[in-house]
Amino acid sequence: MMSAPETTYLTWPQIARLGLVQASLGSIVVLTTSLLNRVMVVELALPAILPGTLVALHYFIQLIRPRMGFGSDQTRRASPWIRGGILVLATGGILAAASTVLLSDSIVLGIALATVAFLMIGIGVSSSGTALLVLLAKRVEPKKKAAAATCVWLMMIFGFAFTASVSGKFLTPFTFERLLMVSSTVSVIAVIVTFLAIWGMESPAVKAGQLNTGVDEVGEEAAPAKVSFREAFAEVWKESRVRSFTWFVFVSMLAYSSQDLILEPFAAVAFGFSPAETTSLSGLQNGGVLVGMLMLAFVTTRAKSQKLTTLSNWTIGGCLASALAMLGLVLSGPIANVIFFKVAVFLLGIFNGAFSIAAIGSMMQFASLGSARREGVRMGIWGASQAMAFGLGGIIGTGLSDIARIVLGDPASAYAFVFFLEGVLFVMAAYLSYQTRSQTQTNNMSSHLVGVQ
Repeated sequence: MMSAPETTYLTWPQIARLGLVQASLGSIVVLTTSLLNRVMVVELALPAILPGTLVALHYFIQLIRPRMGFGSDQTRRASPWIRGGILVLATGGILAAASTVLLSDSIVLGIALATVAFLMIGIGVSSSGTALLVLLAKRVEPKKKAAAATCVWLMMIFGFAFTASVSGKFLTPFTFERLLMVSSTVSVIAVIVTFLAIWGMESPAVKAGQLNTGVDEVGEEAAPAKVSFREAFAEVWKESRVRSFTWFVFVSMLAYSSQDLILEPFAAVAFGFSPAETTSLSGLQNGGVLVGMLMLAFVTTRAKSQKLTTLSNWTIGGCLASALAMLGLVLSGPIANVIFFKVAVFLLGIFNGAFSIAAIGSMMQFASLGSARREGVRMGIWGASQAMAFGLGGIIGTGLSDIARIVLGDPASAYAFVFFLEGVLFVMAAYLSYQTRSQTQTNNMSSHLVGVQ
């Protein structure tokens, strides 16, 4: 009798190649959610609610992520879902650019095409993004998960920045024909890069040994159980860890995203920041996020102490620290000190970066725990929860600030009130993360006792 082969972990070059996939996804998404947003509002003089609704639509359609993950579980291969997803996403990106051209001639037809395009963008991101995380969850060594998450997400940010910078140069002077050409070029390049990056990542020689479960005595992968998506979803949702972590992802990402649209207006009304100063403030916060990500990746990979390498400790601590940074934003108004305010913003970025990478690393670890062969469904559930939080974050953050402004009568106090509520959300997220860790430890202890018996 032959023993099942050990899991074949990804090397750092292979992880970097998967980072190129994430960068390709980000390069298409950044054009549709930022550049086309601006074109619709400025060049076409359309109401801002139109691009806002389209962006929200691309988030809400990502509720199909669990179904995409289930498909990946059934086929036991992530590559086809990544390739298929990037093709749908790229097509959606080209159609989104074409819709802006059409909007200048026909509002109705342009909106119809834009709706189809953003639905395709959401579907493509759901397929490629979920399958990519499933592949990372299965094939990255446990102690490298935080560093791998940092690598992949930094490459996504690089994709954002590089695409925005280069496309901006080619769009000068601006014409709709140039916009369509640039969007098409970016989409085609993203597809080519993705196909090359994923090439051979799940070759037959590796596939037999890549799984922790589902390998028979001769090293061949057993056929996946024939169950419906509804049955698989119900099976996974029965796991208390999955439910708690789903709520953690939603609450923490809601707090994370709700401040995006109100931080710069708060700086303007409370401290009189100019548009240039608020833009540099955003750079300061993003710099803090980068520091937090890199710090966490370095410590969890190099540290000897288990407390420093346990991702749940960083997740809980990062959420609580983010809550304190939010309290700093609340107090910055009454204190009326610009330095204090900027320090609070920078610290918020650091703590947000640390907790978000720790959360993604935990997600990659938890995906393989529980009933066998359901990594994709779990990852899909958490991805859908995150997308829903991001879709609601901007709406809730700005909506609450408007309501608070009416009640309190002072814009700065209204924004501070929303920051306080976001701090409360971070505390709730820390509790949910602690609850998830406790359930994981209990389940592991139960499994150990069963094995002893």
